[in-house]
Amino acid sequence: MRYAVHRLLQAVPVFFATTFLVYAMVFALPGDPILALAGDKPLPEQVLRTLRERYHLDDPLIVQYGLYMLDAVRGDLGETFTGQPVGELLRGRWGVTAQLAVTAWVFELTVGVGLGVIAGLRRGGIADTAVLAGTTFVIAVPVFVVGYTAQIVLGLNLGLFPTAGVDEGWPTSYLLPGMVLGSFGLAYVARLTRTSLVENMRADYARTARAKGLRRRRVIGGHALRNSLIPVVTFLGVDFGNLMAGAVVTEGIFNLPGIGQQVFQSIQLREGPVVVGVVTVLVMIFILVNLLVDLLYGVLDPRIRRG
Repeated sequence: MRYAVHRLLQAVPVFFATTFLVYAMVFALPGDPILALAGDKPLPEQVLRTLRERYHLDDPLIVQYGLYMLDAVRGDLGETFTGQPVGELLRGRWGVTAQLAVTAWVFELTVGVGLGVIAGLRRGGIADTAVLAGTTFVIAVPVFVVGYTAQIVLGLNLGLFPTAGVDEGWPTSYLLPGMVLGSFGLAYVARLTRTSLVENMRADYARTARAKGLRRRRVIGGHALRNSLIPVVTFLGVDFGNLMAGAVVTEGIFNLPGIGQQVFQSIQLREGPVVVGVVTVLVMIFILVNLLVDLLYGVLDPRIRRG
C-alpha cells in the first residue's frame, strides 16, 4: 500500500506539469486564434472583445490554465471557438482510436514476442539474423513511409486489406493501420524479448533445471520465458499510451475518423481547446497505464517496491 500511494503521489505533479506545458505551447503561440478563425473577413471590435473575454484569452496564461483545470476536473473539456463542446466533438471518435490502439497492441504482443522467442532460441542463426535485420529496418523507416507503402502494396496492389475508412468495421478495417501503428513497438518488443530470453537461458537457475533432467521445453516455458517477459510487460504497458497518442499520422494516412485525425484538423484550424482537451485525456490515460505498470512491476519484483 505504501508503494502504491508513493507512485500515485508521484503521478499528480507529472499530470499538472505535463498538461500545463501542453497548454502553454498551444495558447502561447503568436497570433490571435479568433482572427484566424474569421479568416479574411474582418470582425467588429465588440465581437472580438466578447470572444476574448468568453475564452479568457486576455488573462495571464497561468490564470487561463487554472480556469481550464477547474472545469476539467469536473469533466468539462471546454468548447471550441465556434461554441461546440469539446466533449461532444470527441465522443464519437474515442472508440475508433481505442480500437486502433488495441489492434496495434495485440499485434505487438503476439508477433513481437513470437519473433523474439524464435530469435532468442536460435541465437546466431538465420532466424536471429533475419529478426535483427528486419527490426532494425522498421525502426529506421519513418511511420508515414511504412504506412503509405503498406497501403499501396498490401491494400491497392494485392487487395488484402481495406485501404481507408472504417466501413467494414473491426477488425477488418483496423488490421492494416494497426499493423502500421504497431510496427515500431513490435521491433522493440522482439528485440527486448530476444535479449532477455538469451540472458535467462544462461542464468544459473536455467542450468540447474537442465541438470535436474527437465525437458528443454519446460525449462523455456516454465522458467526462462516467464522471467524474460517481465521487462516486455513493462514496455507493452507503457507503449499502450504511446499508441493512443501516436495515432495522428496513421489515422491521417488511412482516413480513420479518430482522435488523431481530429487533432490534426484542429491544429490546422488553430482550435486550441480541442488540442488541449485531447492531450489532457491522453495524459491521464498515459499516467494511469504507467501507474498500473509500476504497481504490476512491484508485484512481480519485490526489490522494486522495497526500493
